[in-house]
Amino acid sequence: MKIKCEKNMLCEAAAVVSRAVSSHSSIPTLEGILLRCSAAGMELFGYDLDTGISTRIDAQISEPGEIVLPAKVFLDIAKRLDDEFITISTGEKCLTEIKGGKTEFTILGMPADDFPEFPTIGDVTDFELPQATLKSMIDQTIFAVSQSDAKPVHTGSLFELEEGSLSVVSVDGYRLAVRRERVAFGGELRFVVPGRALGEVSRVLDEESDDPAGMQISKKHIIFHIGDYQIFSRLLEGEFLDYHAAIPSGESLTVRINTRALIDAVERVSLLISDRIKSPLRVKFYEGGVDLSCSTALGRANDTISAAIEGKALEMGFNNRYLLDALRAAGCDEVLLQINSPLSPMKVVPTAGDSFIFLVLPVRLKTEG
Repeated sequence: MKIKCEKNMLCEAAAVVSRAVSSHSSIPTLEGILLRCSAAGMELFGYDLDTGISTRIDAQISEPGEIVLPAKVFLDIAKRLDDEFITISTGEKCLTEIKGGKTEFTILGMPADDFPEFPTIGDVTDFELPQATLKSMIDQTIFAVSQSDAKPVHTGSLFELEEGSLSVVSVDGYRLAVRRERVAFGGELRFVVPGRALGEVSRVLDEESDDPAGMQISKKHIIFHIGDYQIFSRLLEGEFLDYHAAIPSGESLTVRINTRALIDAVERVSLLISDRIKSPLRVKFYEGGVDLSCSTALGRANDTISAAIEGKALEMGFNNRYLLDALRAAGCDEVLLQINSPLSPMKVVPTAGDSFIFLVLPVRLKTEG
């Protein structure tokens, strides 16, 4: 194999693909990037048996072939070569020469035959969304994906297509996030994509582009097609939470509040809270405003911001990080906080429409005395 390609194009492609490379594996080739060169150009693959990323870039192919190169070393070398173009050639026993300008490296690669192929996914359902829409749906729900393996299906987000609507849902036992969008899809479909794969999809998506992001969904796998990139993932199996039943109906208190002002107040009061020094955030809603306070071994903090309140005053406790995650994900100037009681989940919703619903479970407060 012998090829020549643009350094910047190669480095960008290798950096994205390497995010699917396994950091520690009993299969050595999974710690590398597969380079496959043919008359059509050069393809790069990264795969850890759960998530795979591939792309194609333009290259001058003098000799077709394929090789697996250790991902970190290859990317570090490519970034530091001081030339606009990089030449890669392989010889006997997988010895690979990487050259740019006057700098030359020779590293030991691995046979491409040892690199596992992505599974064949068989019959698929095709679906697409504008890149900006898909990115916002992922970014507004991924914060609530469970980090615990206690229920593996909740380490991913549910995609639910029905009646011309797509809902993306994440839940971790302490909070729930639902993001909805009207779509041109006539059928019904439910599948759960691992959070890790969705994180990689979000990083590739362009938040300002209306170009389509395609999805091919089979019984056990999904492939996202985003520009020149393909992101492959297995789907999670299991019974996902009945999120409709988990969302409380009605409310006794509604708070209309500036999102940025509330985030800033929570961040200020949270300066006395850390992973080592934990304490619930006390939030008191009353006519005309919101009081926030906390008390830890470091001291006490209090803050007050104005808000439009409808309903009877009450006080609740929250995990400060969970509350912040929901507020930051809202992405709008104002939100509505809807509450039934001090011990029921608080809903965070937009002031108009139903594009998202975030639930944040309260923390039981100790009586101060």
